Amino acid sequence: MRLLLVEDDPGLRREVVPRLAAAGFAVDEADNGVDGEFLGTEVDYDAVVLDLGLPDRDGLQVLRNWRGRGLGLPVLILTARGAWFEKVEGFKAGADDYLAKPFHVEELVARLLALTRRGGGQEGNRMTRGDLTLDDDEHTVTINDTTPVALSPMEYGLLRLLMARCGRIVSKDALAEHLYDESAERDSNVIEAHIRRLRLKIGSERIETLRGQGYRLRDAGP
Repeated sequence: MRLLLVEDDPGLRREVVPRLAAAGFAVDEADNGVDGEFLGTEVDYDAVVLDLGLPDRDGLQVLRNWRGRGLGLPVLILTARGAWFEKVEGFKAGADDYLAKPFHVEELVARLLALTRRGGGQEGNRMTRGDLTLDDDEHTVTINDTTPVALSPMEYGLLRLLMARCGRIVSKDALAEHLYDESAERDSNVIEAHIRRLRLKIGSERIETLRGQGYRLRDAGP
């Protein structure tokens, strides 16, 4: 899952980014409102964590500008402003959730996963397609209610995106867009290698390769 973190505190970013990555997010960072707004309009993010007290452009204005352009990306406001009326202003501007500083990273991860689930029409911490059940908390997949199979962060990200778009073709570019942050080197051969390993775990017949187009998860298991 691709995430944008717009936060001007470098210490907070250093603390949060590795733990978000461990939870399955590919994180892009911006330390001011202008750059954050630009990235939010240019990249198809699964979620955004947006500070309010940003240099160059206030977070609320960034959010209003996104919504004014019709961008529906899920946005969690992260701020030291804890007064109730400031929360109301955030929600009026189009925020989907609100977390006040200081906070526990575990709560931030839980709220972000909840946002991405709602965006994909998922309820709870599990996504089921056919005989596959993906657990967002444990990063495991269960086939026909058998023993859960552990997934690497990349395998989890790939399977989650394929399951969210089950029955539809997902291009390699779209996979890379959601699985890698802007600083990562995107190698299609690496994605192919992860797809091969994922097929070994869930069955090769479940993921179709459409040459020149991408991959597709079959609507249901055999």
